[in-house]
Amino acid sequence: MQKLRLRYTKRGRLRFTSHRDIARTFERALRRAGVPMAYSQGFSPHPKVSWVGAAPTGVASEAEYVEVSVVEKVDPVALKAALDEALPPGIDVVDVVQSLGGNLTERIDASEWRIELDGVGPDELAKAVSVFLAAESVEVERLTKNGTKMLDVRPAVVSALVEPRSSDAGHDDTALSRPCGILMTVVRQVTPTVRPDDVLNALRVVADLVPPVPARATRMAQGRLDGEGRLVDPLQQDRES
Repeated sequence: MQKLRLRYTKRGRLRFTSHRDIARTFERALRRAGVPMAYSQGFSPHPKVSWVGAAPTGVASEAEYVEVSVVEKVDPVALKAALDEALPPGIDVVDVVQSLGGNLTERIDASEWRIELDGVGPDELAKAVSVFLAAESVEVERLTKNGTKMLDVRPAVVSALVEPRSSDAGHDDTALSRPCGILMTVVRQVTPTVRPDDVLNALRVVADLVPPVPARATRMAQGRLDGEGRLVDPLQQDRES
């Protein structure tokens, strides 16, 4: 049995799709592509597909990961091409490698997020981020199925930088004239998970920063933090071994 590790995207309108629906779409694409999947044993066998750290509903991603097990040797390049043809626009397979062992989940302990805040100037955003980083603790409310709980966001945030660039929206004539602060932040994957909206709520708590329109968040990378706070590609070991 061969195990393959895939990196894929979740773009455009598909950011509003739940992980369950993404998983179903992916499994249908595997069938349409004729991938010789391995199946579990038991009364109700299911394809051996293992998801790693799926992005929450409502955010886009350039770095989602999944492992698939097959019963015949598959060429990673051919698999990438076949899946790209079978998957809908917005889900693009950008990398496929053969697993050479180890636990992929253990190679991921943080994510880098790009958060665009239309209507918020870079200077205003930078001031709010500065106040947030200076704090030892910033608690926000998190609504759960068991009621409202408090979540300390600050310990999970490794870094936060503001990029003074224009919005990528470009869908109308006013897009380039609107201020748009872009926050690049690296967040540890802790329990409970700290999501982009939690970071934005923390900025509201410490600096009363409230964007006039909903922010757009995109996960740019996942990986393990090195000694300098940078993310190491989780598929690097499979390529180098």
